[in-house]
Amino acid sequence: MSHRTKAQRCVIVGAGMAGVQTAVALREEGWAGPITLIGAEPHQPYDRPPLSKAVLLGKAEDSALDVDFGGLGIELRLGVHVAGLDTAAKELRTEGGPVPYDTLVIATGAEPVQLPGVEGVPGVHLLRTLDDAGRLRPVLAAKHDIVVVGAGWIGAEFATAAREAGCRVTVVEAADRPLAGALPAEVAGPMTRWYADSGATLLTGARVESVAAGAVQLEDGRRIPADAVVVGIGARPATGWLAGSGVELGPDGAVVADDRLRASAPDVYAVGDCASFPSARYGERLLIHHWDNALQGPRTVAGNVIADCCADPTGVAYDPVPYFWSEQFGRFVQYAGHHGAADELVWRGDPQAAAWSVCWLRDGVLVALLAVGRPRDLAQGRRLIEKGARIDAGKAADPGTPLKAALAG
Repeated sequence: MSHRTKAQRCVIVGAGMAGVQTAVALREEGWAGPITLIGAEPHQPYDRPPLSKAVLLGKAEDSALDVDFGGLGIELRLGVHVAGLDTAAKELRTEGGPVPYDTLVIATGAEPVQLPGVEGVPGVHLLRTLDDAGRLRPVLAAKHDIVVVGAGWIGAEFATAAREAGCRVTVVEAADRPLAGALPAEVAGPMTRWYADSGATLLTGARVESVAAGAVQLEDGRRIPADAVVVGIGARPATGWLAGSGVELGPDGAVVADDRLRASAPDVYAVGDCASFPSARYGERLLIHHWDNALQGPRTVAGNVIADCCADPTGVAYDPVPYFWSEQFGRFVQYAGHHGAADELVWRGDPQAAAWSVCWLRDGVLVALLAVGRPRDLAQGRRLIEKGARIDAGKAADPGTPLKAALAG
């Protein structure tokens, strides 16, 4: 296998978790050819989750990944912006000239969605990069009045950090509840009080009309003082540079990959936040913007890159149980799986209590689980989801019964 790949050059675009782990996995799987890892940021590759926690609060300077790139023979090209892709010539277009490849892996992740009309307004921030966190640290240290636009995962995590820093925080959410895009009303509704318990103000059903220096104007006429505004209204795949390349993009902007994480163009693969893939487990195409996907996908894509290069038909499909976690307002929230609106919802515990869980069943099979302060439920539930286990809803509804003991039949 090593001999067959010796002359093949693999170029990876994106030096985040997915790109770095793909490069490492290629070496571990026996790829002997050159590997070039291209990153748009000038910093050493780093992990993103600590940005909204330890790095933001000044408890850590950075979250650089502990990888010996030189020892692994991985060429790092940092601070390089890729402007386009010519799949016919098999080369990338960069400001430093073309970069040829034999195999290309797209791992450019996602980019935050900006609030319309705030370009050039001072004091408006996003939180996605190390530089973003660096700009926000003095804001938190000054204990400013902060308005967070969006009560999704990143909005809640930033609000948590800002309250810990002693800031006055108002969170503005256009929907009628937090996490409206991720969880049904009966599950997300109880999370509303978490904001008040932490001392933050949550305004739901509130749309931003405009942002000016020092204030946020809502459509209903309310004006909220704001020394700083942090926008957390979602993210989209960072794939604009692929326009006209021949690589198929979906309506969500993601690279349309197959179940081996191969893109539509020859010798091109995609992994992480920028790629969607068909899930046989859930019967639909998934686009997962979470850290675990960027950690798990690279080993699959590396194995398939090598298998395809060696004309080995034993490639493997990528069909994970999605997983993510969030730390917000003193609670550890975990989610595994993927649920739909028609799935049966089973409560485990009182959502007004400190710890509770929710299961989603599809024709009796456990397909997803949300755990708040119940890590054992998550661990057991994740294994049951992977097995496609059938669950007795009555047993599962008893929080005193371990999930592994709630099997049907």
